[in-house]
Amino acid sequence: MIHVENLVKWYGPTRAVNGISFDVPEGQILGFLGPNGAGKSTTIRMLTGYLPPTSGNATIAGFDALKESEKARRQIGYLPESTPLYMEMRVEEFLHFRGKLMDMPRADRVKAIDYVSDRCGLKEIRRRVIGQLSKGNRQRVGIAQALLHDPKILILDEPTSGLDPVQIGAVRNLIQELKGKHTILLSSHILPEVEKTADRVIIIAAGEIKADGSPSDLRQKVGQGASVLVQVKANGESVQKAFTGVEGVQSVTVEQQGDWVKAVVQPTPGSELRERLGQTILTNGWAIREMRNETASLEQFFIQITADQSQVVEEAVA
Repeated sequence: MIHVENLVKWYGPTRAVNGISFDVPEGQILGFLGPNGAGKSTTIRMLTGYLPPTSGNATIAGFDALKESEKARRQIGYLPESTPLYMEMRVEEFLHFRGKLMDMPRADRVKAIDYVSDRCGLKEIRRRVIGQLSKGNRQRVGIAQALLHDPKILILDEPTSGLDPVQIGAVRNLIQELKGKHTILLSSHILPEVEKTADRVIIIAAGEIKADGSPSDLRQKVGQGASVLVQVKANGESVQKAFTGVEGVQSVTVEQQGDWVKAVVQPTPGSELRERLGQTILTNGWAIREMRNETASLEQFFIQITADQSQVVEEAVA
């Protein structure tokens, strides 16, 4: 449904997007993640026809995003990060206005407005002035205008930005309800929300794709070699020495907390340490309060990518 091949964008001497390629099949929810300045918004602007690429190409539902821009854009419902709403208009009035811009006949507009009002939870507020709505409801109006012409593809840029937890949950549920009928590209830097919503995640940094896979696959990748947290009643030096000698241990960090020691044990790649550490604890006769693998998450990987991008920027400035 979306095909991107070697997409590049230069702004003067700065390369914002560096030859990225990916495909999004029909009906999939793709989470498009990255730190600020990673190239997310630039990529979205190229896909939606707002910005021409320096090189490479993209097709939207079979239409070339550059050469067949108008046809490609008609396949897209787009919600920018800053929702473009006319605050003095009523909800229904605004949706009619948006439908006219899409050349929808009045009868089709009326049906479509009824449909999106129902799907987006606007039935009770469709005659209210947009400027009087909460931010969460304004975001729903933004999603409704993106859905109005029944596009094959929805591109949502930071749809939960600035919302409170209740509003975030409501928008997330709405996106899940749209799954299947629409192919959705969801751009965000809020990883927990994307983990709960997306079928697949692409992480971009410094204009390049750093990871691509399902949330569970990427969590597993992050989790390989995850450290083990242990708390035992012992002397810190003894724990350091004993754990360092365990096969498969790469490093040990200890912190004395009264009579107890908190140890973070980093394994060598592919090593499972808990059984060996348990045997060491038993041999030394230490009381144990806790032993667990530290939970792997996309956030750990995201932080590493952000650090890498910051390093690249610092080196470029230097």
